[in-house]
Amino acid sequence: MRREALKTALQLMCQLLWVVGLVVGLSGVYLLMKYRHSSLFFSHIYIILPAVFVLASAVFLLASGCLGSWLSLRDSTFLQGLFVYLLVVVFCLESTASALAYFHSIKLDSEITPLSGVFQNYTGINQDPNSHAVDATQEELQCCGVHDYRDWLKTSWFNHSGGLWVPHSCCNSTFPSCNGTVDQPWQLNQQGCQVKLEMAFQFVLSFVMWGSLLVLLVELVLIVVVAQLMRDQQIMEYQVLDKN
Repeated sequence: MRREALKTALQLMCQLLWVVGLVVGLSGVYLLMKYRHSSLFFSHIYIILPAVFVLASAVFLLASGCLGSWLSLRDSTFLQGLFVYLLVVVFCLESTASALAYFHSIKLDSEITPLSGVFQNYTGINQDPNSHAVDATQEELQCCGVHDYRDWLKTSWFNHSGGLWVPHSCCNSTFPSCNGTVDQPWQLNQQGCQVKLEMAFQFVLSFVMWGSLLVLLVELVLIVVVAQLMRDQQIMEYQVLDKN
């Protein structure tokens, strides 16, 4: 009866392991997507390393869930050992991802230093990578300029355009009549893009760290359950065969 209860608990925890694996994998995909849309604003590509380790751990989590579900239906010392080994691999990957996420979360301010340069190279042409990235970021994050709309007053694009308006992507969506003129600043988004960008990446990096903690808790319960199953398993008796 006790062994059947342990196997039922193993089955339920493995199903939870699948859910956790999907959540962890989605956090990695989300980080990659955020970086893809904002790659011009970062000084290097290393910020995606947490996503790489998280996606790798998600694969092992799903594989561990499948193996654990199989273990709940049969007894095998070898498979039980392999299952624990996979959990240890996942722990190492998640710990590395969490450490990298924490490192980048406290270094975000210095990692997005190219942001000002991208805004300075704005031309207003949609085919230009810098201009497209700036407009897409300002529209998505509802921000304007690096720190606020006044940053646009110092750009060469603003001077060449007559010094009358900022890009239309700065307009607050609550003002349909906004055309980007600087004499109506209340119609523009008030926050700068640097703060909004840092907040967006801080959120996903925090999600990676909390996801690692959740994985650790689930793994601890699974290891305890498997350890109980291995302890209760009957030891195979060996006999000496007679030559005759």
